[in-house]
Amino acid sequence: MGLLGACAALLASGCGGGSEQNHGEVERSYQMRIVSTSFPVKQSIARPTKMSVEVRNESSHVVPNVAVTVDSFSYVEKYAELAANKRPIWVVEEGPGTPAKLPVQSQAISPPGGGQTAYINTWALGALKANATRTFTWKVVPVKAGSYTVHLAVAAGLAGNAKATLANGGAVARSLTAQIAPSPPLTHVDPKTGRVVPGQFSAQP
Repeated sequence: MGLLGACAALLASGCGGGSEQNHGEVERSYQMRIVSTSFPVKQSIARPTKMSVEVRNESSHVVPNVAVTVDSFSYVEKYAELAANKRPIWVVEEGPGTPAKLPVQSQAISPPGGGQTAYINTWALGALKANATRTFTWKVVPVKAGSYTVHLAVAAGLAGNAKATLANGGAVARSLTAQIAPSPPLTHVDPKTGRVVPGQFSAQP
């Protein structure tokens, strides 16, 4: 099953609560497009980075719940008898959306972001007015070296009734590539400027 088929099946079936997420979602297609994306091509293990996707509603109707599914933050390990065969390529430190406010004297570790949903690898940021844009941003940490392709798919709702399409009727999707180096590049603090600069600090005065 391809990315779009998997996303459609995921959005249609879900992980429970389908009737609630279907509430008020009219069966309609909405013309949308990905305006821009940002994800560094060159990355390195343990060095935090960000991925951003800006989505625009180009239809004349309000999109019920704009959502983005990312299917490539993890991979399937093929060792036998693993309790869980999914392993991360990127650890999501914070997903799209404003994190919930914490009680006094509390500290969050890797808050999920307000856009988290019950669907696997899908984040939603609510209704989107006609001709308006919404930006999804993930704070991630690479943990596995190699070359990878991240696949993104945009939806207009979480129940499958509201569908996002391009002007030509195609799926609103995009693929991004990234090369993760096995170790962070050498850097040092320039004592003259206080800035972090590439290269190893020279021992010479």
